[in-house]
Amino acid sequence: MAASLRLGRQGILLGFRLSKCNKGFWTPHPWQEHVRHIFQSPCFLGVSPLKVQMPALSPTMEEGNIVKWLKKEGEAVAAGDALCEIETDKAVVIMESNDDGIMAKILMEEGSHGVRLGTLIALMVEEGQDWKQVEIPPPEAPSAAPPAEHSAATPSAPPVPSSPSPPPKPATPGLLRLSPAARHILDTHGIDPNLATPTGRRGLITKEDALNLLKTSPAAKPMADQVSPSPVHRPTATPSPAPGGRPNIPPLSIPGKPGAPGTFTEIPASNIRRVIAQRLLQSKTTIPHAYASVDCDMAAVMLLRKDLAKEQIKVSVNDFIIKAAAITLKEMPEVNVTWSENGPHALDSIHISVAVATDKGLITPIIKDAANKGVQEISANAKALAQKARDGKLLPEEYQGGSFSISNLGMFGISGFSAVINPPQACILAVGTARSELRLCKDDQSLHTQQLMTVTLSSDGRLVDDELASRFLNKFRANLEKPQRMALA
Repeated sequence: MAASLRLGRQGILLGFRLSKCNKGFWTPHPWQEHVRHIFQSPCFLGVSPLKVQMPALSPTMEEGNIVKWLKKEGEAVAAGDALCEIETDKAVVIMESNDDGIMAKILMEEGSHGVRLGTLIALMVEEGQDWKQVEIPPPEAPSAAPPAEHSAATPSAPPVPSSPSPPPKPATPGLLRLSPAARHILDTHGIDPNLATPTGRRGLITKEDALNLLKTSPAAKPMADQVSPSPVHRPTATPSPAPGGRPNIPPLSIPGKPGAPGTFTEIPASNIRRVIAQRLLQSKTTIPHAYASVDCDMAAVMLLRKDLAKEQIKVSVNDFIIKAAAITLKEMPEVNVTWSENGPHALDSIHISVAVATDKGLITPIIKDAANKGVQEISANAKALAQKARDGKLLPEEYQGGSFSISNLGMFGISGFSAVINPPQACILAVGTARSELRLCKDDQSLHTQQLMTVTLSSDGRLVDDELASRFLNKFRANLEKPQRMALA
């Protein structure tokens, strides 16, 4: 190795002498190839990194948000270690490492929103390498590269003169990041942010970058100046307010159009909120909803809860509802179906999805095989899943694959409501609060108080017709009103 290094130095010195003697022109030398080999050795190059990209953590995920990094730059990482917390379209999921190494560079900071799948978010190096010397890969080549290679492969063809084209937009690697002041300046003057050259940390476009672009860009005109008044359509005169009336300041919003500036506050939507909106729209526009309601007498359930509480067994009314729904689905498997492009699919398992309200939106963790579990086991599972849902720690298998949904608003004092079906499921049961009512007894024509609870079944008319929905509700009521019988099912 020492001999080759000496040989390399001699080659370098000889090359320098040759270039000096030939007035700056390089003369090929037998040792030239050896010199190039020395400069390509790892001793003179940066460290090759291990790429960490935004993964697909749910089947419907298209982008994610970086919530928190659990590893710092320079910290050792083992395979299976938690790297960061990522907010998907369903929950906050922990991303684990697939390799051993050292965290070298975090490219997407905490709080980065809308990071597309496959985007480079961090770099790692192998153990023993200098993580401070990691090389940041250049941005991917644009898709217009193949035509350029084709033209380069035919050098015999003469170049075709073309008209001068505008300068290409500078590509901003990774996610486009703007400061609030820069965003306001560029939006006000209608300038594409991709034209700006970022000078801030981690590719941030600062206010100074926006002002520099404003000075040089030919399209730097306010949006109001770019809209020229049409000579055909004349603006209609604004009706003067009535005597003593109040002028519309700020102007009133027009239905069907965005509100006028100053009449609203923009609230950023989380990934979970956006997915909820998409699924609600899909459900209400593609599923023919049918509704049926029934009142259930809760006296036996309330009495059994008191008896269990004396034995230090605490269960909720909702736990009995989950059990009754699961037993009813077991007795009526024709309701335990889902809809697909090819038609109905009969399900072999009974997994009950229970709606849980969180700060980020509604999510439905699943009580698996609910028909084969007791009320106490259902209660323990429901409490654990509800807490994980509020903490954003649900795993994908804990909220995917349900066959029937239950939404209970009784604890909020809601007497009755209709819920939206969670596709591809066929039904969802909306549960109201229990209330006391005087009812006439048919046997002795006397009045007595009943604890009644209204439940409403929303069903997919393609799978569950009105007659089948009615039979399901009657059997559900019979099971719920006799909780002891459910224990034997």
